Amino acid sequence: MRILAACGLVLALTVAAAGAAEPRKPGEYPPTADSLPQPGVAKGKLIGPLEFRSRIIAGTVRRYWIYVPAKYDAKSPPNLLVFQDGQRAINPQGPLNIPVVLDNLIARGDIPSTLGIFITPGNTGTEHYPDGLGPAGCTGFACTGNPNHRAQEYDAVNDAYARFLTEEMLPEVAKSYKFTDDPKKRAIGGTSSGAICAWTVAWNKPEAFGNVISMIGSYTSIGYHPATADHPAIYGGDTYPGLIRKSPIRPVRIFLQDGTADLNNEHGNWHLANEQILSSLEWANENADAKKIAGARYDIRYEWGDGAHSDVHGGWLLPGILRWMFG
Repeated sequence: MRILAACGLVLALTVAAAGAAEPRKPGEYPPTADSLPQPGVAKGKLIGPLEFRSRIIAGTVRRYWIYVPAKYDAKSPPNLLVFQDGQRAINPQGPLNIPVVLDNLIARGDIPSTLGIFITPGNTGTEHYPDGLGPAGCTGFACTGNPNHRAQEYDAVNDAYARFLTEEMLPEVAKSYKFTDDPKKRAIGGTSSGAICAWTVAWNKPEAFGNVISMIGSYTSIGYHPATADHPAIYGGDTYPGLIRKSPIRPVRIFLQDGTADLNNEHGNWHLANEQILSSLEWANENADAKKIAGARYDIRYEWGDGAHSDVHGGWLLPGILRWMFG
């Protein structure tokens, strides 16, 4: 089912378009009130940037931020949202602006109290995380560029990042703030390579994360390396459709977003790749039903927009996604 039907967002887009001076152009998704600061809304606390050095992903240093919701109560551990490319996820000038979305949805009672963890990819070759990642001369939230270990972490079809997250990062945050242990009340998300990273975490650790937010996901061959005389081939995210079809169903709820004008390059065709993921998930459910296989089924929602490789459409949909997952 498409999330526009599921969450009533058609009305929001219709109202926005009706109030605009000109019709919406392809790829334009103006933010709704859910993604903008609202008067009278209690604001959570954004702590960071904090630095973390991983033992599991050796030689890397990364930054992370913790969003602590207003009225946080350790005696009632909140839901958990983890988002990759944290430097972009928290950018108040960016299309995601997730802390503000959480403020608004929690204040209205649309979702329960939710703690957020926003994590950058790792960077190697430096003692501390570089301050100047991003455009030349950037400062503060303008520095939203990618560290140099992003592809190695996010596009790898293995459990290294999932182990880093569950064995190192979450326990580190839990030293200061409590959050739920229930995978149905935990979500992990990202955009582009951050999206396939989120899926890989849930694929390997469904007992830790039962919800995935995948925006413009890079289910392509970025992580592929051909075999050499010394090493076997390393496969990329384009193998996931086959893995999904030939593996037991995980108890995972997933939302897929992509644009019909997404990338098409040497790594693959992004929109076709997302269509393949959707088809494989749906087939896995249908096959299990037909064979009366007991157990979990994938809970799937999706929305294909008309944009390119951008966070804009995903940011526009995000409030509805969180209502569906946590509401």
